[in-house]
Amino acid sequence: MTRTPRSPGICPGTGNAPALTVCVTVLTVLAVGFTAFALRSILIPFLLALFLLLVIGGFEEVLTRRVRLPPRAALPAAIVAVVTMFGLSIWLIVHNAEGIAADSGAYAARLDEILKMFADKVGLAAAPTIDSLFHQANPARFAPVVAKEAGHVLEGAVFVLVYLAFMLASRAGFGAKVAEIFRDAAHEEAVGIARRIQAGVESYVWVQTLVGLIIAGASILLMWPMGISHLLFWAFLIFLANYIPAIGAAIGVLLPPLFGLVELNDLWRPIVLLVGLEAIHFGISHVVQPRMQGASLNIDPIVVLLSLAFWGAIFGIAGAFLSTPLTVVVMVVCAEFDATHWVAILLSEDGKPKTRELEEP
Repeated sequence: MTRTPRSPGICPGTGNAPALTVCVTVLTVLAVGFTAFALRSILIPFLLALFLLLVIGGFEEVLTRRVRLPPRAALPAAIVAVVTMFGLSIWLIVHNAEGIAADSGAYAARLDEILKMFADKVGLAAAPTIDSLFHQANPARFAPVVAKEAGHVLEGAVFVLVYLAFMLASRAGFGAKVAEIFRDAAHEEAVGIARRIQAGVESYVWVQTLVGLIIAGASILLMWPMGISHLLFWAFLIFLANYIPAIGAAIGVLLPPLFGLVELNDLWRPIVLLVGLEAIHFGISHVVQPRMQGASLNIDPIVVLLSLAFWGAIFGIAGAFLSTPLTVVVMVVCAEFDATHWVAILLSEDGKPKTRELEEP
């Protein structure tokens, strides 16, 4: 009696038990997801601080190799640059928020006109006003929630800065610790994994920054002749939203047209803004960005979208910003082990996660 030979595993490195390996992998992902969700208050500031540390490291390398600053001066200069940009961002948000609040009366009057126009179109006997809607919504009941969330944001920002300071202080001794933990070939392999992770995250940040600057600059050129105010503020929000992959910039470019409805005295300019800004985003995101990112990342586009949903569900807005860097880390680590190499293949765009070298920006 002849035996039918068993088919090899459907996934590389799974041997003759592909179903068991897949089940273990799925259960591991679920366990890690639930653990990360339970510890999100601790992990979010830590991951944001680690992300800022990689950004500072990227600035340091650029200043050392391209600007030719001495190594001792490059790190302080990179820290000052990142902190300065962070401070300018906070000032820009606060300054423009004050200006928008000061003009809220005029915006409310314009909203009343829009509501009356809409009521006439649908045949309502009495058009609602902003004041009546405001009182019906009873925003006072949301005040404790808003205050609580604002406190959480402030607390998280403090923890991020504390984590970042300690990471910068302990960075010098990290290499020595890795050398003691891993010996001989294992040490070289661990260093190689860390370098690939760093190169991947830095390349992603570099590409997203350049693409965000291009979209924000083109948006300013379109918004300026339309007469909309607070150009730098809207451009900054568009630039910041670009760090959320797939949907961030598309949502960011909706904000100026919505604001234009209450600031401008006609409808054609907000419509032009909406169509023009979406066209700018679509053209740059689908023509320029793939050419820039193709040499630096090797992640399947559907994986980018799924990772956005996964990490966003666990860590919220912070997870949306960090979804692609976290996926880069997962892919690089999985590619180093036979049991999880098939996971890295699924995450990669061309099915070869270890053959395409991550290029530094």
